[in-house]
Amino acid sequence: MQVILLKELHGKGGEGDVIDVARGYANNFLLTQGYAVKATKGNLKQLEERKKNIAKREEVRIADANALAEKLNNATVRVIAQVGEEGVLFGSVTAPLVAEAIEQELGIEIDRRRVELGKPIKMVGTYEVPVSLYRDIKGTVTVVVAGETESEETIEAFDEALEIAETPADETVEVDGEVAADGTVEVEVTETEE
Repeated sequence: MQVILLKELHGKGGEGDVIDVARGYANNFLLTQGYAVKATKGNLKQLEERKKNIAKREEVRIADANALAEKLNNATVRVIAQVGEEGVLFGSVTAPLVAEAIEQELGIEIDRRRVELGKPIKMVGTYEVPVSLYRDIKGTVTVVVAGETESEETIEAFDEALEIAETPADETVEVDGEVAADGTVEVEVTETEE
């Protein structure tokens, strides 16, 4: 069945394109969701009259998509996740998380379905993630997946442990500690001889 697209349909075409699709797909999705109209003689005639306006809008969309691709190509976003031993994540970083990070850090709203992550990210590191913007125009954003940084509670607990250990007592103690990459505090208190 032939239909005329009223707006871009990822992987199929853009506004004004006449495409062949299965009848069920056209009737159950494209026509009901407002993505297309049937390619009747009257609709095709109207399409010819609107071609200039469609071409102008297409130029604007392509220019906007190229500008957005340029912004994404020069951008880096951070995704903070819980990390276990050896940099393995608890869970994974998925396309919706990357889209959310882009929106929060860059102020650019991206549909999660446009983030072409492939497989979810399961390790800490830096990844190049392509984002489909319009038709064949893509941008690539650098995604840095990192473990949770020290929280306020973790820092306070560490400072409190240091204060307790440094108070005068009958015995002298030595305190050593650090905040691990996963946000936990490791404090070691040992007695020293005078």
